[in-house]
Amino acid sequence: MKKLYSIDVINDCTNTIYLPADAAIPRKLNRVAFGTIKVNASITVQKFGGNVVRISQDLFLALKIPPTSPVLHVFFDDEVLYFGPLVGIFTSGFSAVEVRPIGDRTIIFSKLLAVQNTAGVTAFLFGAQHINWEKGTINGLFYHDGWIRFEVPFPDVIYDRIPNRRIEGLPKIKKVKERLQQEYLIPWYNPGFFNKLDIYERLLQEDSIADFLPETLPFTSFSVVERMLSNYGHIYIKPKNGSLGKGIYQVIYNKKDANYYTRFKEPSGEKRLLKFDTLEKLVQHITAKTDISGLLVQQGIHLMRSEKKPIDFRVHTNKNKQGIWEVTAIAAKIAGTGSATTHMNSGGIVKSIDELFDLDNEKELLKEKLNGSALRISKTLEKYTEGTIGEIGFDIGIDRKGRVWLFEANSKPGRSIFKHSSLKKDDLLTRRMSLEYAIYLYEQSIKKPEDIFK
Repeated sequence: MKKLYSIDVINDCTNTIYLPADAAIPRKLNRVAFGTIKVNASITVQKFGGNVVRISQDLFLALKIPPTSPVLHVFFDDEVLYFGPLVGIFTSGFSAVEVRPIGDRTIIFSKLLAVQNTAGVTAFLFGAQHINWEKGTINGLFYHDGWIRFEVPFPDVIYDRIPNRRIEGLPKIKKVKERLQQEYLIPWYNPGFFNKLDIYERLLQEDSIADFLPETLPFTSFSVVERMLSNYGHIYIKPKNGSLGKGIYQVIYNKKDANYYTRFKEPSGEKRLLKFDTLEKLVQHITAKTDISGLLVQQGIHLMRSEKKPIDFRVHTNKNKQGIWEVTAIAAKIAGTGSATTHMNSGGIVKSIDELFDLDNEKELLKEKLNGSALRISKTLEKYTEGTIGEIGFDIGIDRKGRVWLFEANSKPGRSIFKHSSLKKDDLLTRRMSLEYAIYLYEQSIKKPEDIFK
């Protein structure tokens, strides 16, 4: 059983918890837990109503419940009353500046933590340096009308928000993750970044998903580029582990003038279009700057267009508090003038589906295609990927014949689409659900730990 209650701290008793009349306790409870702290307590059901749990101040302090936790879920199992979940958001890049404790990402995390009461969780930020292994506590960073520090027990669930692959690969980061999962059996979700080629090869194993996949191969030789360009007319050469559209080259063969073109963006941000009279020269230009072992070659798709510019779609999926996938946001991304991609940092613009189409039946058909494909791919990725995934951001295209194509899946999706005014509700929903999934993991870790730690 679980239910969301307000927490009321009382001073006229000690070591006591009073539950409201509707708390159907299956048996006598004599212990209470918050995070990894578990203590003995006198737990009594009173006749008062309302969704309020009253807890003596000494217990509130002993459990190290932060003052920012006015509401919590209450779980019963065996003889233990569980308050939670306490969700630790593991990240890096902390700053000594009090008003910007995570540097440029401070506003992102303040918005995430702002929805914790709505989600029914207690959430905080921490890094490797904030853990006290001897005491089993963390000096967590909380947000409540400003940033505060508070010592809490190790959390019930950990949400991975490490910002990039380089930091993820650091030995100290790996060690923290290993210890908290293996020694303390704490569920950990959204670990790691997807490798584009690895994801492609895994999804190919599922026949029902393979039709969504443009041909994608490692850049092993010039002949791979030559053959794919001959087959498709245009292709993309991109990093296996890239993000934000960086390092992507569109390669086009123009039959009219028999020349080869590549469109890309310089590190400075300047968009370039270069012409070559042979494919060899074009490929040499790309490989002179990049190690080919880190590249892949992907089939180009003739996408549907808006005002003669290609469109693809960002689709967010999240697992809800029942552990079921839902589509939480859809936005159209329209390529900027002269851009090889639809990324906003390359001049792309975001529109809602309602802005893109005038006819209701067109909108509904498109939403149905994007919803159905994103949910199917989410379930398949979960099946073939190690670790626990709670959210995915997909870049999905629809060609001029209406066929759906998956270009990328991102385990830590960016949030630039939510700057669009019509996506504010979706922004709120995705943030809330990214925390609500912790409720499911917490309950499973109590009731069915074998399903979490198998």
